[in-house]
Amino acid sequence: MSAKVLIVDDEKEFLDIIAERIRARGMDVSLATSAEDALKLIEEESYDAVIMDYMMPALDGFKALKLMKEKQPEVQIILLTGNVPDEKRIEAKALGALDVIEKPPDLQALIEKIKKATKGRK
Repeated sequence: MSAKVLIVDDEKEFLDIIAERIRARGMDVSLATSAEDALKLIEEESYDAVIMDYMMPALDGFKALKLMKEKQPEVQIILLTGNVPDEKRIEAKALGALDVIEKPPDLQALIEKIKKATKGRK
C-alpha cells in the first residue's frame, strides 16, 4: 500500500514540482493551495502525511496544524518554511508536527520523513 500524502502550498509551481517527484516514488498525492482547502480534504479523507508550507495567507501553518490535529489526531504533519527560528521549530513539534524542514526541501530527506510518518500510522 502506498503512502497517502497531502501537499499544501500557496505557490502552485512549487506544489506541482514536489507532487510530481513524490508521485514518481509511487505515493498517492493530493494537493491543496490553501490551508482552508486542506482542512476540507482532511475532513473527507485520511492521509498518512501532510506536507504543508508554514507561511500561507489567511491561515498559517501553526493554526492549520492545530486544526488538522483536532480533525485527524493521527495524521503526521511536516511543515516547510524558508526560515524557521529554533523556538518555532520546538513550538511546532509541541503542537504535534513530525518535523519542520527548510524550503526547498532535500527531496530524499523529505521522502524519508514521509516513510517515517507512514510507518507511524500502520
